[in-house]
Amino acid sequence: MKTLKTYTFLLLLLIISACNNEKEATEEQAEHHDEESSSTIELTQEQINAVGIEIDTLEEKNLSAVVKASGKLEVPPQNRADISVLMGGSVKQIFVLEGSYVKKGQVLLTIGNLEFIKMQQEYLTNQSSFNYIEKEFQRQKELNERNAGTGKVFQQSESNYLSEKAKLQSLAKQLQQLNVNLNQLSAGEIISNLSVVAPISGVVAHIDVNLGSFVEPGKVIMDIVDNSQIHCDLQVYEKDLFKVKIGQKVNFMLTNQNNQQIQGEIYGVNQSFEGESKAVLAHAVVRNVKGLKLFPGMYVSASIDVGSQTMPAVPVDAIVKSDGKNYIFVLVEEGNKAEVMHFQKVEVVTGITDLGYIEIKPLEEIKQNSKIVIKGAFYILSKSQGASEEEH
Repeated sequence: MKTLKTYTFLLLLLIISACNNEKEATEEQAEHHDEESSSTIELTQEQINAVGIEIDTLEEKNLSAVVKASGKLEVPPQNRADISVLMGGSVKQIFVLEGSYVKKGQVLLTIGNLEFIKMQQEYLTNQSSFNYIEKEFQRQKELNERNAGTGKVFQQSESNYLSEKAKLQSLAKQLQQLNVNLNQLSAGEIISNLSVVAPISGVVAHIDVNLGSFVEPGKVIMDIVDNSQIHCDLQVYEKDLFKVKIGQKVNFMLTNQNNQQIQGEIYGVNQSFEGESKAVLAHAVVRNVKGLKLFPGMYVSASIDVGSQTMPAVPVDAIVKSDGKNYIFVLVEEGNKAEVMHFQKVEVVTGITDLGYIEIKPLEEIKQNSKIVIKGAFYILSKSQGASEEEH
């Protein structure tokens, strides 16, 4: 009897458990059905006409692709000059100011050095003695040609001539590098101070000496910059390297000049990475810079036009934002109910924007030739958000 009661009790437990499981499954199905229903937005044809919602087939567009890059303005090395001296000395005169424009060959400052004066004296002395040695060499040469002299004397004369000539030429080259006019020096005009001249035309950027300062050879005392050939060095990262080529057009934006835009063109791409940045420098010449104040070191952002590509795209108005994400609305066909339409919100990742269209990459599959909302998407978004608030 006890055994029969025990079996009866266990059977009742199994029946109750089965009923509970069936109930939970039914509730889950109902919840899932509600979620599917809530993911679509229902609009009547009257609402669609009133708001001006437009629908069109999702298509692929030929959009201009760009590579985003950042960089800074620079000048070519031949347009920047670091001024130093070949011979040390004390600064006697400074003829320019920072920010002033100078022409190539213009005297920037003068340096006083006793050795400089001694070099000129040595040149004049050697020049005078060389004249005698040269005449003696010519005389011995003529005698040797007539067999009237001795070969030994001629050879000694020739050796002295060549040695003194080389010495005089060496002194002449040194003095020319120190900006000494040899014709004036030969006329007896010894220069007391060494003149430092501008190697290029441009603007004096920095002056690092004062009157009386002692200047050492090789030390930079000022620099000159010529901004007429300014260009931009752009950092292109590894993932975009294969897209960037010489001749491509570039649009620059100057953030420090009211986002002024200027154009340019890629003229060179480095073949090595810059340090550990995994970026390669692409060099672009800058166009239409009249009226703009451009200086080396200015930071710019740029878009490099790398050609056209065919990709899924929608009008810009088709994209709506919600909670930091981008969405489009896809028409869900349901039988022949033409008087009511259902729309599904689909999250997308946006890309290139060109000619009023924007590239999209849906995060879930969209059927081919699907129809999407191209105008009035914001109204549908507002309606969907309002419906969600009412449910809560």
